[in-house]
Amino acid sequence: MAQHPRPSDIKERTFIFGVAIVRLCNELSKRPGVSRNLGYQLLRSGTSIGANVEEAQAGQSRADFLSKYSISLKEARETIYWLRLIEASGTFDGEKLLPLKREADEIARIIGAIIVRTKNNNGKK
Repeated sequence: MAQHPRPSDIKERTFIFGVAIVRLCNELSKRPGVSRNLGYQLLRSGTSIGANVEEAQAGQSRADFLSKYSISLKEARETIYWLRLIEASGTFDGEKLLPLKREADEIARIIGAIIVRTKNNNGKK
């Protein structure tokens, strides 16, 4: 992921991140034991980020928009947790996880900023 320029559009950025998560989880699913279970948890949270960002674009109200982005932020934070756990447990090479951990953190920060900006926009979506 780090080799390519990052798109500025959060929908595209979370989609690309989701693809990277799917690829990592595909690798984890080939391993025995808890790796598969950790991969499943990561797959669920890591792909949910972009799905909720996408849903927010069609939000029926400002509150709906904020709700979807808040869920997306929670999923991003959970994804960071699973990536850290996978690394700390020695389940996958930490060096290979570093770009994903960085991107998850940046995405979480962007989503957090979108939430704050939307809340401060006096009712405008």
